[in-house]
Amino acid sequence: MNRRRAVKITLSPVQLVLSIALGLWLGAVAVGLSVGLVWHLWPEQVEPLARAVAPARVAPGPTPPAPAQQDAQQAMFERYQQVLQEQQARQAIEADPRHLANPKCQFWLQQNRNAPTANSQAKVMEFCN
Repeated sequence: MNRRRAVKITLSPVQLVLSIALGLWLGAVAVGLSVGLVWHLWPEQVEPLARAVAPARVAPGPTPPAPAQQDAQQAMFERYQQVLQEQQARQAIEADPRHLANPKCQFWLQQNRNAPTANSQAKVMEFCN
């Protein structure tokens, strides 16, 4: 027995147009005031930051790396070359058309590609050569 009451709102087209125009005008005023505020406050906020960063901009030229750093870089480069050679060897094995016909070779190639271990590498060498 609970009946809902309907609320009727009537707006004439003129009131609707004026309401939309007022909303747009207020929005434009808000955006204008925000831009004006940022325009006046921006230099005050950026100046201390610019002064703090200025000495860092005038940095001396690059310093030569320390001998320990050179050794670490050389070790990293040697490791990179080793990994690159291993990848090239793996690609050479995978590119051989004879291996496409051998299901065991394909299986161990995939295992070695997903989780390279000494066992999977040994199986690749066993079944793919």
